[in-house]
Amino acid sequence: MATDPVCGMYVPETSDLYIDKDGTRYYFCSKACMDKFMEPEKQGRNLAIKLAIAWIFSIPVMVLTYIYSGVFHDILLLILSIPVVFYSGTQFYPGAISAIRSRSGNMDLLVSLGVLTAFFFSVFVSFFPHAIPHSMVYYDSSDFIVSLILTGSYVENLTKKKASDAGNRIISLIPDNMHLVHDGGIHDVRSSEIVPGDLIEVRPGEVVPADGVVERGSADIDESMITGESLPTHRGPGDSVSSGMKNLNGNLVIRVQAVGANSTVGKIYSFIKMASSGRTKIQRLADIFSSYFVPVVLLAATISFLFWFFYLRSIGDPYFIEVAILSFVSVIVIACPCAIGLAGPITLLIASESSFGVGILVKNTGAMDRATKINRVVFDKTGTLTLPEMYVLEYSGDPKALEMAAAIESHSNHPVARAIVEYAGSVSELEVDQVIETPGYGIEGRCNGHSVSVVSDDNGDLRIRVDGVDRGLIVVGSRIRPEARETIAELKARGMKISVLTGDKNRRSVSVVESVGPDEIYTGLKPEEKAEIIRSYQEKGDYVMFVGDGINDAVAMEQADVGVAMGSGSDITRNQGDFVLLRNDLRAIPAILDISSKTISKVKQNIIWAISYNSALIPVAAGVLVPVFGTGIYSFLPILAAFAMGMSSSTVVLNSLRLKGKIEKNQYYAGS
Repeated sequence: MATDPVCGMYVPETSDLYIDKDGTRYYFCSKACMDKFMEPEKQGRNLAIKLAIAWIFSIPVMVLTYIYSGVFHDILLLILSIPVVFYSGTQFYPGAISAIRSRSGNMDLLVSLGVLTAFFFSVFVSFFPHAIPHSMVYYDSSDFIVSLILTGSYVENLTKKKASDAGNRIISLIPDNMHLVHDGGIHDVRSSEIVPGDLIEVRPGEVVPADGVVERGSADIDESMITGESLPTHRGPGDSVSSGMKNLNGNLVIRVQAVGANSTVGKIYSFIKMASSGRTKIQRLADIFSSYFVPVVLLAATISFLFWFFYLRSIGDPYFIEVAILSFVSVIVIACPCAIGLAGPITLLIASESSFGVGILVKNTGAMDRATKINRVVFDKTGTLTLPEMYVLEYSGDPKALEMAAAIESHSNHPVARAIVEYAGSVSELEVDQVIETPGYGIEGRCNGHSVSVVSDDNGDLRIRVDGVDRGLIVVGSRIRPEARETIAELKARGMKISVLTGDKNRRSVSVVESVGPDEIYTGLKPEEKAEIIRSYQEKGDYVMFVGDGINDAVAMEQADVGVAMGSGSDITRNQGDFVLLRNDLRAIPAILDISSKTISKVKQNIIWAISYNSALIPVAAGVLVPVFGTGIYSFLPILAAFAMGMSSSTVVLNSLRLKGKIEKNQYYAGS
């Protein structure tokens, strides 16, 4: 059996509702799900309109139900309810029909039954008010079921749209035009016209648009978008480059090897788009229950209807039809899934709002159920475990040489140059001229009449030469975040395994993270290699949380069971993460695990309560109290059914609100 990538329902592979995309065949339970998968933006707009219409008409219906009892009361409510039930409510009916066809139960079927039964019974009462004595209309019930469930669907849709936006931002890194080297000249052509084997020129400040090998020229390359490494690396003839890297200071002529969907950026985009489809387990919980609950409700309602119809008819009761209908409606209304549908969304909403107050942005509430299973936390290095800025970690040599070196470096925008200038302090009094910066080598010039150069040695350290003589050694690198050791110690105390994955190849730079005590460190990794390592962990049974900050982390973040982005990271990564650490405080990671555990526990409590509350009243609605109170009980049982729905929903909301205090009460959360 295949799984519908939109709603999560099982679909037989004999179904004719399928599409082939990127080499994979996707099966769908309904035309609506297939349309949503193919055109998510269009479906998202339609959902927003349906949600707006639902609330615009539901609120007046609720108000008029309780404050107005004049002429045409029921007809007015009917007119206001039609747009909700027959426009906004069409969101659920295709799924209900599919469930009936596949002889299974899902949330759509339960919603549809509750909405349509309450609505059509109300229509009957509206036009035949004397047919069923003391009867009421339930337009408010049908309308609010649609409105509340649509609200939850809209939140889910927003989460998926953000994942899609992240992919679009990545693909936007590639320029629309490339500089094609052809017939001895350079021509600007559309990127779509470039094919493997072509020669292209990449100028200073431009982003490399395709994967390839440098044929001519040299430059320092900022590859932080791809590897996360903050230190630029030098590229010359024979060296490979990837799309998404930025040329800092030289002209490069590159032989194209992969372009478009086959390039590094293209693959990252496709990975994100594939990983962003699907449905979370927490959103399926109510569906799983409904698959068992729906048949029970239908059976109970039908048995109740048949019993009272034949029994009362046999004893000559003139109201046998009315009582039978009311018993059926009472069972269905009492079992309406308003509280069941609310149980998850309202709890997740409160958890999200409360988390924001302690410096954690919850972008994908569905990730909370996966967070409760995490047993391995994987960190990126640069900008995550370490602070994003470069620092001078150590200097040995003549202080005067350092001052002159900083004066020369003040004429460069290189990250290392900025670190040296900051370390040395004021250099404004020194006279500097004839500055030359050579990509991959260093910088040189004259300072106060002396020839000064700062060059990189084989270890990646920087040597200061004054008039040709070595006068100082500078070690540049990153610093560990102050809270990193505390956070990893806390995670290990909880039984978590800790890994570090980085694109950095510099041994000295990598060694700084060893002091925080990870179990494993992998270096020199490309984005897809990070994702592959995470996948290998998952195949061994681990549930993985990945914490990162760079564009290069987007694929790993999608592959992981839970993704956490640093608030100071790239826009793409922040949009990709399930959680964002707004205060860039790693102590929020244990907090995420605690918040998720409390939230999912509360969701389960709410669902169990809603199920138990409604289920306990089904026998009452079916007539178990008739021997005590007589059939006259059905003059107010529908009212009891509506009251039961309201009480069930109110209890769920009040129980969820208790979560807010629990989250804000703890003082060890980030920023406390």
